[in-house]
Amino acid sequence: MHAHHCPKLDRTLALLTEGYAWLPNRMRDSPDSVVRTRLLGRPALAVRGPEAVRFFYDEGHVHRHGAIPAPVLDTLFGQGAVHTLDGGAHRTRKELFLPLLDPDRVAGLTEHVTAAWDEAVRAWSGRPRVVLFDAAGVVLTRGVCRWAGLPSGAFDAEPLARDLVAMVDGFATPGPLHLRARRARARQEERLARLVEDVRSGAVTAPADSVLERVARHHDTPGGPLDAGTAAVELLNVLRPTAAVSWFVAFAAHALHRWPEHRERLRAGDGAFATAFAHEVRRFYPFAPFLGGRTVTELTWHGASVPAGGILLLDVYGQNHDEELWGDPYAFRPERFLDRPAERDELIPQGGGDPATGHRCPGERITVGLLESLAVRLARLEYTVPDQDLRIPLRRVPTRPRSGFAVTGVRVP
Repeated sequence: MHAHHCPKLDRTLALLTEGYAWLPNRMRDSPDSVVRTRLLGRPALAVRGPEAVRFFYDEGHVHRHGAIPAPVLDTLFGQGAVHTLDGGAHRTRKELFLPLLDPDRVAGLTEHVTAAWDEAVRAWSGRPRVVLFDAAGVVLTRGVCRWAGLPSGAFDAEPLARDLVAMVDGFATPGPLHLRARRARARQEERLARLVEDVRSGAVTAPADSVLERVARHHDTPGGPLDAGTAAVELLNVLRPTAAVSWFVAFAAHALHRWPEHRERLRAGDGAFATAFAHEVRRFYPFAPFLGGRTVTELTWHGASVPAGGILLLDVYGQNHDEELWGDPYAFRPERFLDRPAERDELIPQGGGDPATGHRCPGERITVGLLESLAVRLARLEYTVPDQDLRIPLRRVPTRPRSGFAVTGVRVP
Protein backbone atom coordinates (compact mmCIF):
# COMPACT_ATOMS: atom_id res chain seq x y z
CA MET A 1 0.00 0.00 0.00
CA HIS A 2 1.41 3.38 -0.99
CA ALA A 3 2.34 5.64 1.97
CA HIS A 4 -0.17 8.37 1.32
CA HIS A 5 -3.18 6.36 0.27
CA CYS A 6 -5.59 6.46 3.16
CA PRO A 7 -8.27 3.76 3.34
CA LYS A 8 -11.55 4.90 1.82
CA LEU A 9 -13.79 3.27 4.37
CA ASP A 10 -14.89 5.40 7.30
CA ARG A 11 -14.60 3.51 10.59
CA THR A 12 -16.73 5.70 12.85
CA LEU A 13 -19.51 3.12 12.98
CA ALA A 14 -17.08 0.27 13.72
CA LEU A 15 -15.72 2.35 16.58
CA LEU A 16 -19.19 2.81 18.03
CA THR A 17 -19.90 -0.92 17.90
CA GLU A 18 -16.47 -2.24 18.99
CA GLY A 19 -15.61 0.28 21.70
CA TYR A 20 -12.28 -0.38 23.41
CA ALA A 21 -11.33 -3.21 21.07
CA TRP A 22 -11.65 -1.08 17.92
CA LEU A 23 -8.06 0.19 17.69
CA PRO A 24 -6.29 -2.77 19.33
CA ASN A 25 -8.07 -5.07 16.83
CA ARG A 26 -6.65 -3.02 13.94
CA MET A 27 -3.22 -2.74 15.56
CA ARG A 28 -3.04 -6.51 15.83
CA ASP A 29 -3.01 -6.76 12.04
CA SER A 30 -0.32 -4.08 11.73
CA PRO A 31 3.32 -5.10 12.09
CA ASP A 32 4.64 -1.68 13.18
CA SER A 33 2.00 -0.40 15.65
CA VAL A 34 0.49 2.08 13.22
CA VAL A 35 -2.99 2.04 11.69
CA ARG A 36 -4.32 4.11 8.80
CA THR A 37 -8.06 4.58 8.78
CA ARG A 38 -10.82 7.18 8.37
CA LEU A 39 -12.80 8.67 11.24
CA LEU A 40 -15.55 11.30 11.23
CA GLY A 41 -14.96 11.63 7.48
CA ARG A 42 -11.26 12.46 7.89
CA PRO A 43 -8.09 10.48 7.22
CA ALA A 44 -6.69 9.22 10.52
CA LEU A 45 -3.44 7.69 11.70
CA ALA A 46 -3.33 5.74 14.96
CA VAL A 47 -0.07 5.19 16.85
CA ARG A 48 1.05 3.46 20.03
CA GLY A 49 4.15 3.16 22.23
CA PRO A 50 6.27 5.53 24.39
CA GLU A 51 7.95 7.06 21.34
CA ALA A 52 4.53 7.56 19.72
CA VAL A 53 3.32 9.30 22.91
CA ARG A 54 6.08 11.91 22.52
CA PHE A 55 5.24 12.26 18.82
CA PHE A 56 1.53 12.77 19.63
CA TYR A 57 2.23 15.41 22.30
CA ASP A 58 4.56 17.48 20.13
CA GLU A 59 2.67 20.79 19.77
CA GLY A 60 4.04 21.19 16.26
CA HIS A 61 2.19 18.01 15.26
CA VAL A 62 -1.28 18.20 16.72
CA HIS A 63 -3.77 20.92 17.56
CA ARG A 64 -6.53 20.47 20.10
CA HIS A 65 -8.44 23.43 18.69
CA GLY A 66 -11.19 22.09 16.45
CA ALA A 67 -10.09 18.51 17.13
CA ILE A 68 -12.64 17.53 19.75
CA PRO A 69 -16.02 16.70 18.19
CA ALA A 70 -18.86 18.98 19.34
CA PRO A 71 -20.78 16.16 21.08
CA VAL A 72 -17.76 15.56 23.33
CA LEU A 73 -17.40 19.28 24.11
CA ASP A 74 -21.11 19.58 24.87
CA THR A 75 -20.90 16.80 27.44
CA LEU A 76 -17.41 16.08 28.70
CA PHE A 77 -15.20 19.18 28.50
CA GLY A 78 -17.46 22.16 27.80
CA GLN A 79 -17.18 24.75 25.02
CA GLY A 80 -14.09 26.96 25.35
CA ALA A 81 -12.47 24.65 27.90
CA VAL A 82 -8.71 24.45 28.46
CA HIS A 83 -8.71 21.20 26.42
CA THR A 84 -9.62 23.14 23.27
CA LEU A 85 -6.75 25.65 23.48
CA ASP A 86 -3.23 25.51 22.07
CA GLY A 87 0.13 27.22 22.55
CA GLY A 88 0.21 30.38 24.67
CA ALA A 89 -3.54 30.43 25.28
CA HIS A 90 -3.36 26.87 26.58
CA ARG A 91 -0.44 27.70 28.89
CA THR A 92 -2.15 30.82 30.29
CA ARG A 93 -5.37 28.92 31.03
CA LYS A 94 -3.40 26.03 32.46
CA GLU A 95 -1.89 28.38 35.06
CA LEU A 96 -5.34 28.37 36.61
CA PHE A 97 -5.02 24.63 37.34
CA LEU A 98 -1.33 23.98 38.00
CA PRO A 99 -1.19 25.46 41.53
CA LEU A 100 -3.99 23.05 42.46
CA LEU A 101 -1.55 20.22 41.86
CA ASP A 102 1.09 21.05 44.39
CA PRO A 103 1.39 18.20 46.89
CA ASP A 104 -0.24 20.16 49.74
CA ARG A 105 -3.31 20.94 47.64
CA VAL A 106 -3.63 17.32 46.47
CA ALA A 107 -3.28 16.17 50.08
CA GLY A 108 -6.00 18.67 51.05
CA LEU A 109 -8.40 17.30 48.46
CA THR A 110 -7.64 13.74 49.57
CA GLU A 111 -8.38 14.72 53.19
CA HIS A 112 -11.74 16.24 52.23
CA VAL A 113 -12.69 13.17 50.18
CA THR A 114 -11.60 10.62 52.80
CA ALA A 115 -13.51 12.59 55.48
CA ALA A 116 -16.61 12.47 53.23
CA TRP A 117 -16.02 8.71 52.73
CA ASP A 118 -15.78 8.07 56.47
CA GLU A 119 -19.04 10.00 57.05
CA ALA A 120 -20.76 8.10 54.23
CA VAL A 121 -19.64 4.68 55.45
CA ARG A 122 -21.54 5.20 58.69
CA ALA A 123 -24.71 5.80 56.66
CA TRP A 124 -24.03 2.80 54.37
CA SER A 125 -23.94 0.46 57.35
CA GLY A 126 -27.63 1.20 57.92
CA ARG A 127 -28.64 0.41 54.35
CA PRO A 128 -29.61 -2.97 52.95
CA ARG A 129 -27.64 -2.41 49.75
CA VAL A 130 -25.11 0.14 48.47
CA VAL A 131 -24.01 0.52 44.85
CA LEU A 132 -20.37 1.54 45.24
CA PHE A 133 -20.12 3.30 41.88
CA ASP A 134 -22.99 5.68 42.75
CA ALA A 135 -22.05 6.06 46.41
CA ALA A 136 -18.40 6.86 45.55
CA GLY A 137 -19.59 9.54 43.09
CA VAL A 138 -21.45 11.32 45.91
CA VAL A 139 -18.48 11.02 48.30
CA LEU A 140 -16.05 12.40 45.70
CA THR A 141 -18.43 15.24 44.79
CA ARG A 142 -18.96 16.24 48.40
CA GLY A 143 -15.20 16.19 49.07
CA VAL A 144 -14.20 18.16 45.97
CA CYS A 145 -16.91 20.82 46.49
CA ARG A 146 -15.72 21.48 50.04
CA TRP A 147 -12.11 21.56 48.87
CA ALA A 148 -12.93 23.91 45.98
CA GLY A 149 -14.53 26.40 48.37
CA LEU A 150 -18.12 26.07 47.16
CA PRO A 151 -20.43 27.39 49.89
CA SER A 152 -22.33 24.48 51.42
CA GLY A 153 -25.67 26.05 50.55
CA ALA A 154 -24.65 26.24 46.89
CA PHE A 155 -24.68 22.53 46.12
CA ASP A 156 -26.53 19.38 46.99
CA ALA A 157 -23.98 16.59 46.55
CA GLU A 158 -26.38 13.87 45.33
CA PRO A 159 -27.97 15.59 42.31
CA LEU A 160 -24.66 17.31 41.49
CA ALA A 161 -22.85 13.95 41.59
CA ARG A 162 -25.50 12.45 39.30
CA ASP A 163 -24.95 15.28 36.80
CA LEU A 164 -21.13 15.11 36.96
CA VAL A 165 -21.18 11.34 36.45
CA ALA A 166 -23.74 11.68 33.62
CA MET A 167 -21.40 14.07 31.74
CA VAL A 168 -18.68 11.43 31.69
CA ASP A 169 -21.02 8.50 31.20
CA GLY A 170 -22.74 9.84 28.10
CA PHE A 171 -20.00 11.64 26.17
CA ALA A 172 -19.24 8.74 23.80
CA THR A 173 -22.65 7.12 23.53
CA PRO A 174 -25.21 8.36 21.01
CA GLY A 175 -28.82 8.38 22.22
CA PRO A 176 -30.50 8.90 25.60
CA LEU A 177 -27.29 8.79 27.68
CA HIS A 178 -25.79 11.49 25.48
CA LEU A 179 -28.85 13.72 25.84
CA ARG A 180 -28.77 13.22 29.58
CA ALA A 181 -25.08 14.24 29.59
CA ARG A 182 -25.83 17.42 27.61
CA ARG A 183 -28.68 18.39 29.90
CA ALA A 184 -26.56 17.73 32.98
CA ARG A 185 -23.80 19.98 31.64
CA ALA A 186 -26.17 22.79 30.64
CA ARG A 187 -27.84 22.69 34.07
CA GLN A 188 -24.59 22.80 36.04
CA GLU A 189 -22.90 25.37 33.80
CA GLU A 190 -25.84 27.68 34.38
CA ARG A 191 -25.78 27.17 38.17
CA LEU A 192 -22.02 27.61 38.47
CA ALA A 193 -22.01 30.69 36.20
CA ARG A 194 -24.47 32.30 38.62
CA LEU A 195 -22.21 31.33 41.52
CA VAL A 196 -19.19 32.94 39.79
CA GLU A 197 -21.22 36.12 39.22
CA ASP A 198 -22.20 36.11 42.91
CA VAL A 199 -18.55 35.83 43.92
CA ARG A 200 -17.62 38.71 41.60
CA SER A 201 -20.42 40.92 42.90
CA GLY A 202 -19.54 40.15 46.51
CA ALA A 203 -22.86 38.43 47.24
CA VAL A 204 -20.91 35.22 47.99
CA THR A 205 -17.49 35.15 49.63
CA ALA A 206 -15.14 32.54 48.17
CA PRO A 207 -12.37 31.38 50.54
CA ALA A 208 -9.06 33.08 49.68
CA ASP A 209 -7.10 31.20 46.99
CA SER A 210 -9.75 28.47 46.77
CA VAL A 211 -10.53 27.00 43.35
CA LEU A 212 -13.75 29.03 43.27
CA GLU A 213 -11.90 32.27 43.99
CA ARG A 214 -9.11 31.49 41.48
CA VAL A 215 -11.60 30.74 38.71
CA ALA A 216 -13.62 33.87 39.47
CA ARG A 217 -10.58 36.14 39.21
CA HIS A 218 -8.59 34.35 36.47
CA HIS A 219 -7.66 36.50 33.46
CA ASP A 220 -6.85 35.15 30.03
CA THR A 221 -4.31 37.68 28.76
CA PRO A 222 -5.13 39.86 26.88
CA GLY A 223 -8.78 38.88 27.07
CA GLY A 224 -9.53 40.09 30.59
CA PRO A 225 -11.49 37.94 33.07
CA LEU A 226 -13.17 34.78 31.83
CA ASP A 227 -16.84 35.27 31.03
CA ALA A 228 -18.98 33.61 33.69
CA GLY A 229 -19.90 30.76 31.33
CA THR A 230 -16.27 29.82 30.62
CA ALA A 231 -15.43 30.20 34.32
CA ALA A 232 -18.24 27.70 35.06
CA VAL A 233 -16.80 25.34 32.41
CA GLU A 234 -13.38 25.43 34.08
CA LEU A 235 -14.88 24.98 37.54
CA LEU A 236 -16.63 21.87 36.18
CA ASN A 237 -13.26 20.77 34.80
CA VAL A 238 -12.12 20.44 38.41
CA LEU A 239 -15.34 18.92 39.81
CA ARG A 240 -16.17 16.51 36.97
CA PRO A 241 -12.86 14.58 36.74
CA THR A 242 -12.84 14.20 40.52
CA ALA A 243 -16.33 12.65 40.45
CA ALA A 244 -15.10 10.43 37.60
CA VAL A 245 -12.72 8.71 40.04
CA SER A 246 -15.88 6.74 40.98
CA TRP A 247 -15.12 4.59 37.90
CA PHE A 248 -11.75 3.67 39.40
CA VAL A 249 -13.31 3.03 42.83
CA ALA A 250 -15.73 0.54 41.23
CA PHE A 251 -12.79 -1.05 39.39
CA ALA A 252 -10.74 -1.21 42.62
CA ALA A 253 -13.65 -2.99 44.34
CA HIS A 254 -13.88 -5.36 41.35
CA ALA A 255 -10.13 -6.08 41.58
CA LEU A 256 -10.30 -6.75 45.34
CA HIS A 257 -13.23 -9.10 44.74
CA ARG A 258 -11.44 -11.05 42.00
CA TRP A 259 -7.98 -11.00 43.61
CA PRO A 260 -8.65 -10.78 47.36
CA GLU A 261 -4.99 -11.59 48.10
CA HIS A 262 -4.19 -7.87 47.65
CA ARG A 263 -6.53 -6.82 50.45
CA GLU A 264 -4.11 -7.55 53.28
CA ARG A 265 -1.26 -5.35 52.07
CA LEU A 266 -3.63 -2.46 51.38
CA ARG A 267 -5.32 -2.90 54.75
CA ALA A 268 -1.94 -2.72 56.47
CA GLY A 269 -1.49 0.76 54.98
CA ASP A 270 1.57 -0.13 52.87
CA GLY A 271 1.92 3.19 51.00
CA ALA A 272 4.15 1.96 48.18
CA PHE A 273 1.79 -0.95 47.54
CA ALA A 274 -1.26 1.37 47.56
CA THR A 275 0.42 3.47 44.83
CA ALA A 276 1.28 0.35 42.83
CA PHE A 277 -2.29 -0.91 43.22
CA ALA A 278 -3.71 2.44 42.05
CA HIS A 279 -1.45 2.38 38.97
CA GLU A 280 -2.40 -1.20 38.14
CA VAL A 281 -6.13 -0.45 38.42
CA ARG A 282 -5.62 2.46 36.01
CA ARG A 283 -3.54 0.34 33.62
CA PHE A 284 -5.61 -2.85 33.69
CA TYR A 285 -9.18 -1.56 33.58
CA PRO A 286 -10.57 0.28 30.53
CA PHE A 287 -11.10 4.02 30.89
CA ALA A 288 -10.05 6.18 27.90
CA PRO A 289 -9.91 4.09 24.69
CA PHE A 290 -7.72 6.57 22.81
CA LEU A 291 -6.96 10.27 22.47
CA GLY A 292 -7.10 12.33 19.30
CA GLY A 293 -5.92 15.62 17.83
CA ARG A 294 -6.13 17.46 14.52
CA THR A 295 -2.87 17.31 12.53
CA VAL A 296 -1.20 20.68 11.97
CA THR A 297 0.90 19.56 8.98
CA GLU A 298 1.32 16.34 7.03
CA LEU A 299 2.79 13.82 9.49
CA THR A 300 4.64 10.60 8.81
CA TRP A 301 5.10 7.87 11.40
CA HIS A 302 6.89 4.62 10.57
CA GLY A 303 6.32 5.20 6.85
CA ALA A 304 2.59 5.90 7.14
CA SER A 305 1.36 9.46 6.63
CA VAL A 306 -1.69 11.54 7.33
CA PRO A 307 -2.37 14.94 5.70
CA ALA A 308 -2.72 18.27 7.50
CA GLY A 309 -6.24 18.53 8.95
CA GLY A 310 -6.41 14.77 9.45
CA ILE A 311 -6.65 13.02 12.82
CA LEU A 312 -3.80 11.58 14.88
CA LEU A 313 -4.97 9.01 17.43
CA LEU A 314 -3.03 7.66 20.40
CA ASP A 315 -4.08 4.09 21.26
CA VAL A 316 -4.39 4.42 25.05
CA TYR A 317 -6.16 1.15 25.88
CA GLY A 318 -3.92 -0.77 23.47
CA GLN A 319 -0.75 0.71 24.93
CA ASN A 320 -1.81 -0.06 28.51
CA HIS A 321 -2.25 -3.68 27.39
CA ASP A 322 0.80 -3.93 25.13
CA GLU A 323 2.72 -7.14 25.69
CA GLU A 324 6.02 -5.52 24.79
CA LEU A 325 5.62 -2.99 27.57
CA TRP A 326 3.97 -5.09 30.27
CA GLY A 327 4.93 -8.72 29.67
CA ASP A 328 1.63 -10.23 30.83
CA PRO A 329 -0.74 -7.31 30.22
CA TYR A 330 -3.93 -9.22 31.02
CA ALA A 331 -2.71 -10.30 34.46
CA PHE A 332 -3.62 -7.96 37.32
CA ARG A 333 -0.27 -7.55 39.11
CA PRO A 334 0.26 -4.39 41.20
CA GLU A 335 3.76 -5.70 42.01
CA ARG A 336 4.87 -4.75 38.49
CA PHE A 337 4.96 -1.13 39.71
CA LEU A 338 6.97 -2.04 42.80
CA ASP A 339 9.63 -3.62 40.60
CA ARG A 340 9.96 -0.40 38.63
CA PRO A 341 8.11 2.92 38.75
CA ALA A 342 5.44 3.89 36.22
CA GLU A 343 7.24 5.60 33.34
CA ARG A 344 5.65 8.83 32.15
CA ASP A 345 5.08 7.81 28.52
CA GLU A 346 4.43 4.10 29.14
CA LEU A 347 1.48 4.18 31.54
CA ILE A 348 -1.02 6.54 29.89
CA PRO A 349 -4.57 5.88 31.17
CA GLN A 350 -5.13 9.64 31.26
CA GLY A 351 -2.80 10.52 28.40
CA GLY A 352 0.95 11.12 28.24
CA GLY A 353 3.40 13.99 27.97
CA ASP A 354 4.21 16.55 30.66
CA PRO A 355 1.36 18.00 32.77
CA ALA A 356 3.19 21.30 33.36
CA THR A 357 3.89 22.23 29.74
CA GLY A 358 1.78 19.94 27.59
CA HIS A 359 -1.68 18.45 27.48
CA ARG A 360 -1.19 15.62 29.96
CA CYS A 361 -4.15 15.50 32.28
CA PRO A 362 -3.21 17.74 35.22
CA GLY A 363 -5.64 15.79 37.38
CA GLU A 364 -3.70 12.56 37.08
CA ARG A 365 -1.81 13.16 40.33
CA ILE A 366 -5.16 13.81 42.01
CA THR A 367 -6.64 10.59 40.60
CA VAL A 368 -3.71 8.54 41.88
CA GLY A 369 -3.77 10.24 45.30
CA LEU A 370 -7.51 9.67 45.73
CA LEU A 371 -7.37 6.11 44.47
CA GLU A 372 -4.53 5.20 46.85
CA SER A 373 -6.48 6.47 49.87
CA LEU A 374 -9.84 5.04 48.82
CA ALA A 375 -8.37 1.64 47.91
CA VAL A 376 -6.96 1.34 51.43
CA ARG A 377 -10.35 2.30 52.91
CA LEU A 378 -12.14 -0.10 50.61
CA ALA A 379 -9.80 -2.93 51.65
CA ARG A 380 -10.54 -2.16 55.32
CA LEU A 381 -14.30 -2.04 54.80
CA GLU A 382 -16.26 -5.20 55.58
CA TYR A 383 -19.13 -6.10 53.27
CA THR A 384 -20.70 -8.94 51.32
CA VAL A 385 -20.77 -9.04 47.52
CA PRO A 386 -24.17 -10.49 46.51
CA ASP A 387 -24.83 -12.17 43.16
CA GLN A 388 -24.86 -9.54 40.41
CA ASP A 389 -23.66 -8.86 36.89
CA LEU A 390 -20.02 -7.85 37.33
CA ARG A 391 -19.14 -8.07 33.64
CA ILE A 392 -17.34 -5.07 32.17
CA PRO A 393 -18.59 -4.66 28.58
CA LEU A 394 -15.82 -3.48 26.23
CA ARG A 395 -18.34 -2.14 23.72
CA ARG A 396 -19.48 0.59 26.08
CA VAL A 397 -17.27 3.68 26.49
CA PRO A 398 -16.64 4.53 29.28
CA THR A 399 -17.35 1.14 30.74
CA ARG A 400 -17.70 -0.16 34.29
CA PRO A 401 -19.04 -3.24 36.06
CA ARG A 402 -22.63 -3.54 34.81
CA SER A 403 -24.09 -3.62 38.30
CA GLY A 404 -22.02 -0.66 39.51
CA PHE A 405 -20.66 -3.09 42.15
CA ALA A 406 -23.36 -3.53 44.77
CA VAL A 407 -22.50 -4.54 48.32
CA THR A 408 -24.65 -5.56 51.28
CA GLY A 409 -24.08 -5.77 55.02
CA VAL A 410 -21.53 -2.96 55.17
CA ARG A 411 -19.82 -2.95 58.56
CA VAL A 412 -17.77 0.00 59.75
CA PRO A 413 -14.21 -1.14 60.47
